[in-house]
Amino acid sequence: MKAHDIIDTPLAPAAIGPYSQAVRCGNLVFFSGQIPLVPASMTLVSGDIEAQATQVLENMKAVAVAAGGSLKDIVKLTIFLTDLADFATVNDTMKRYFNAPYPARSTVQVAALPKGAAIEIEAIMALPTAG
Repeated sequence: MKAHDIIDTPLAPAAIGPYSQAVRCGNLVFFSGQIPLVPASMTLVSGDIEAQATQVLENMKAVAVAAGGSLKDIVKLTIFLTDLADFATVNDTMKRYFNAPYPARSTVQVAALPKGAAIEIEAIMALPTAG
């Protein structure tokens, strides 16, 4: 078995730099940051922060499935926002994708994100072990 496997799916945006969508190491999957790109066009989704957060979470869902899991297997999220005033809207959007008990999470405000996005999310997923 290799030390790690690269996760790549056309159902999520292709990497826009020298990185992979995700890397699986054992039962852990490390997601690169996802911004709200529409996979088919590689353009930023139009709309407000709710539309952007929804696109990011849909992209993450596609990567999770490609890695053999689902969003319910995510144990840690890091959210980057260009405006912390969007915090409540992002929380409401997340509740449509995650159920209690929720993953651990950090949220930070940043000066800018790639392609002018308002949000980026990275994650760690723990795949269920056989047994």
